[in-house]
Amino acid sequence: MDKKLLISLLGAATMCLPLQKLIAAAPSDAQMLEQVEPPPKVIPGEPLDDEPEITIRQKDKKTIEEYRMHGELYMMKITPEHGVPYYLYKDDQQSDWVNIGPNPPLAVPKWTLFRF
Repeated sequence: MDKKLLISLLGAATMCLPLQKLIAAAPSDAQMLEQVEPPPKVIPGEPLDDEPEITIRQKDKKTIEEYRMHGELYMMKITPEHGVPYYLYKDDQQSDWVNIGPNPPLAVPKWTLFRF
């Protein structure tokens, strides 16, 4: 038998083993899907659902770019008239604004040492 053919067959056999384990681990009442929905079509010129909405506005001598996803403000880029731009963002919807920029805030550890 040809050496390349033997290597190909061994490679194909080893790739099928994990698939066989997945099939064996499937629940007994599992059913095959008849039709899988195709991915949404991208229409040129129209915004994607996952693209952020960016609003640019002037406040005093600063330019503020607001980034929103699904109507929720999650990040702002503030560019002062003279200086380096910095970002304010939220880790999640309930958190406070965090500064990323030339002078980030001091991160103070908040450990619980004693409880009464």
